[in-house]
Amino acid sequence: MSARPNEYGQPVGRPLPAWTAVPAPARVTLEGRFCRVEPLDAGRHADDLYAAFALAADGSDWTYMSAGPFDSPADYRAYVTATTQADDPLHYAVVDPRTGKAAGSLALMRQDPSNGVVEVGSVAFSPLLKRTPISTEAQYLLMSYAFDELGYRRYEWKCDSLNAPSRTAALRLGFTFEGIFRQAVVYKGRSRDTAWYSVIDSEWPRVGAALREWLSPGNFDAEGRQKRSLSDIRVPGDV
Repeated sequence: MSARPNEYGQPVGRPLPAWTAVPAPARVTLEGRFCRVEPLDAGRHADDLYAAFALAADGSDWTYMSAGPFDSPADYRAYVTATTQADDPLHYAVVDPRTGKAAGSLALMRQDPSNGVVEVGSVAFSPLLKRTPISTEAQYLLMSYAFDELGYRRYEWKCDSLNAPSRTAALRLGFTFEGIFRQAVVYKGRSRDTAWYSVIDSEWPRVGAALREWLSPGNFDAEGRQKRSLSDIRVPGDV
């Protein structure tokens, strides 16, 4: 962060004389080429999501989540019903337009409109979404919504420091690693050190451009395989 001296000769941060609070995230629907992100609803999405999550070989996808795994559709539906009562976290379903069914969910949480900060979390992607363009586009749609539509300055990603897949995903998407908060959380009867990542507004044009290029039709062959990876698309010096 750039610094400049104040009237006392002390270094202070960049002034933001025109800054005003931004809107809180809303229950919007975001349309992409590969998926649709829409407000999570127990009646519309819970049964499809439970069926999609049940395709996993075991419950390991829930190890680093605050909830789950779930023993029955009714248990999962009750969880969705409870979590969708609040505006923070604000949960969204990821819908595959080819089937019309939800196959994952994620949330905008720890919302701080006064400071322009929001976190993406509670990311639960079923085997139907993993390693597909849908999983990347769903993340892109929410990032673009936060930065381009709402005007946020900072977009965060936090996870258990032992959750290697989540940490890899954050870096792949363009987040910058900021450090480890030791013993930050107690969940599921154990301690968690939390890894922090972020994208800030000055980085978003580069991060967003790389994601759009990766998601473009020309980056996929006739079988839907990527031609260039995100790391190949980013130029040296990009986050």
